[in-house]
Parts: sequence; C-alpha cells; structure tokens
Amino acid sequence: MSNAPIRPVHGDLIEAHGAPVRVRVNLRARRVSLRLDAARGEIIATAPSPRRIGEAMAFVEQRRGWIMARLAELPRAQPFEPGAVIEVAGGPCRLVAVPGRPRWTAPNEGAPRALSAPGDGPAFARAVTNALKAEARRVLLERTAVHARALDRRMPAVSIADPRGRWGSCTPPRRRGFGASLEVGRVRYSWRLILAPPTVLDYVAAHECAHLIEANHSPRFWAAVRGLVGDPRAHRAWLRANGARLHAMGR
Repeated sequence: MSNAPIRPVHGDLIEAHGAPVRVRVNLRARRVSLRLDAARGEIIATAPSPRRIGEAMAFVEQRRGWIMARLAELPRAQPFEPGAVIEVAGGPCRLVAVPGRPRWTAPNEGAPRALSAPGDGPAFARAVTNALKAEARRVLLERTAVHARALDRRMPAVSIADPRGRWGSCTPPRRRGFGASLEVGRVRYSWRLILAPPTVLDYVAAHECAHLIEANHSPRFWAAVRGLVGDPRAHRAWLRANGARLHAMGR
C-alpha cells in the first residue's frame, strides 16, 4: 500500500501552517498565484491546470510569511452580544437583551437606536441575526420595487441569504417554452447589506435590478445603474474596503 500523500484537487480546502487554503484550477490563468479571499477568510491558491496543483502547493510553502501577514490583517469577529453597538443602516444601534419578541427602538435623547432581543449566548445572537435579516428584507423589497418601477420592469421575487462571494445576484425573467408566459425575475441579496450605509445598499439593489434588462456588465448595463443611483464607483469602493468587516459581524 502506498503512503504517498494525497494531492488536493480543485475546490479542496486544506490547512497549511494553520491557515485555510482553498485550491482552485483556472485554465485561463497564466501562472500559479495566491490571493486572500477576505469575505471567507481563506487564501486562494490558483493553478493554471490540474497538473500544476503540486506547484501551487509548493508556492504556498514558500509564501508562508505572506499568508500569515494577510490573514492577520483580517477584521476580528464581532459577535452579537448584549451591550454591543453595531452599525445598522448607517447609524449606531445598541443590542439589548430583553424577554419577548425582538423589537426596534428609535434614537432618543442622545441614545442610539436599539435592537432588543431575547435570550443569551447563541440564542441571543440568533434572535439578533433574524431581526437584522427581517429588516434587510423589508428595506431591500422597498428599494427593489422602486428601481424595478423606474426601469419599467415587473417586481422580481426577492430572497435574503448569507452568501460569502457576492452581495446580490439576479436571474432575469424568461420564457421557459413556446407560448409560455414570461417568468418573473429573481433577485437574491445578502442580509449583511443592512449593516452598510443606505446608499450602498441602494446601489446593490439598483445593480441587481439593472440585470433585469441586461444580464451582463455591458455599457448598457452600467448606463442603467447610473440612471438609477448615479456614479457607482464610490459604493463599489466602500464594499471592497469594508466587505470583510461586514462578514466578520455576528461571527
């Protein structure tokens, strides 16, 4: 029986010097490379072909110092605990442990907005997360309706999830067969957008609604986005700079 180590394959998550490393094969890549996926807290080791995965793993060994430095730069987890103050829709919000259903309290006499939720420990964190998801769904439904109407498109079906790789996704409406009626479009958002400034959340809603008329990122698509929210560059830059921090909240 051979004792040779098992070589990882595309998609495997391995541990190298205590660091999580995701193995990827990208046939369009020209060389072996490493990058940090801040949202997932993983190092991505990319090989141009399956035959060069071993070379990518050797590169991981060579760049141990770089890997540890990049992971050390990631934001620390910020659990949802009673007394914590988090940013919700661009403003401070204090988390309060109170029996009963979760409820929001408006700012009052210098005190920030509050989110009261029952339980303690993991139960409290789950209640807070569920309340944030409900608020995200409410706001995103509202903004999606506004943008879909501005584009003269039917309101898509909206769902809320917690994807690590993107803030939103859209499946444009289509007909499934000859003579079939037009299927409604579908949009999915990250609930963590409620932790971002309202203008950033609104940009993501506009971005996904623009996909209802243009499935790609063509000039026509970006023209539609600009028609809804103006120049998107500042919002995109905010998400790049703060995305990892949003994903660290509630962990």
